[in-house]
Amino acid sequence: MARPVLEVADIFRGHGPAWRHANAGHVSLDQLKVMAAIESCRTAALGGHVARCEDCAHTLIAYNSCRNRHCPKCQGAAARQWLAEREAELMPVPYYHVVFTLPAAIGDIAYHNKAVIYDLLFRASADATLTIAADPKHLGARIGITAVLHTWGSAMTHHPHVHMIVPGGGIALDGNSWVACRSGFFLPVRVLSRLFRRLFLKKLTAAHQAGVLRFFGDRAHLDGARAFAAYLAPLRRSEWVVYSKRPFGGPEAVLAYLSRYTHRVAIANSRLIAFDGKSVTFKWKDYRAEGRERHKIMTLATNEFIRRFLIHVLPTGFHRTRHYGLFASAKRAENIARARELLNSPAQPADAGDPDATDADDPPTLSHPCPCCGGRMIIIETFKRGCSPRTHPVGAIRIDTS
Repeated sequence: MARPVLEVADIFRGHGPAWRHANAGHVSLDQLKVMAAIESCRTAALGGHVARCEDCAHTLIAYNSCRNRHCPKCQGAAARQWLAEREAELMPVPYYHVVFTLPAAIGDIAYHNKAVIYDLLFRASADATLTIAADPKHLGARIGITAVLHTWGSAMTHHPHVHMIVPGGGIALDGNSWVACRSGFFLPVRVLSRLFRRLFLKKLTAAHQAGVLRFFGDRAHLDGARAFAAYLAPLRRSEWVVYSKRPFGGPEAVLAYLSRYTHRVAIANSRLIAFDGKSVTFKWKDYRAEGRERHKIMTLATNEFIRRFLIHVLPTGFHRTRHYGLFASAKRAENIARARELLNSPAQPADAGDPDATDADDPPTLSHPCPCCGGRMIIIETFKRGCSPRTHPVGAIRIDTS
């Protein structure tokens, strides 16, 4: 794969040391680890391998990826694997794309309470959707949900929201039939929005009473119960944004959309335009505009670009993708099998195995063919972290691999 002209890694390598020095004491350990991983990604610092084509002897050197889930170029293989696993579970029903967004006032609290607030966002949105779906007045069924957390807007501002992909129906509460949604309609978004708002604020108030929230600066006064209640009061009356729409391209299109972002954060390298040391220019979308006016260019001071990127680093161990209802891991396979049975849609037979699979004694090979002739690429050398390859054939090139 050809290397982009400009990468987040280039910005971090060029300005990261100065930024860390200027912000010493205000950067979390998780953020420092992400910066270090991205800076060393696909360099000799992480080691790599040398591969040679069996047919034309074309040789290439590939450095290992950091595999950090916040690295813009590192999770392609994981995203493809995730997509394949979800595609295998698709059912012959319409799928809906549902988005739950937190108000800006709650997003402000999330800056210093990421694990708590993001977890509440997941749980409140899932509880609201499962509850309304189970209500006989709406669907009267148990449904499955795959949810993915996004914390960014196109300009890398803090904008926490959850994307869901939901089948258009579910298993009846008695377990004996499949209940389908009305054509082109999933669940009433206003009902979802108001239940989501009530559940989230209830859970948030409980978290405050339990003393698990932290407040700093101009939000420090929210430690007090009365001040916190006053802060939430306007939010109990405002409309919270919930969006639901049947995907135009079918369920595979929504899965592909989600998989592109499941293993990435904030910005793709392809959106970067220029970096001159003092500022970074990149493409973004203004969703308030229409047509060609939506696509815009933004230039940020390098310090601000790095700050915006790092506010989307998730706490260690926090799961960005979660499954609920029929898709919860405990009985996932059993529930999907039952749904397929009710839909008269048998599962695809498992592959019998690859007849061309190599023996264990064969030399390791790359998954992609030779870029020159299409032949098989055999790994002829591996080298450890901080080392350089011993093999330096004429014409060898460095590549980026996922």
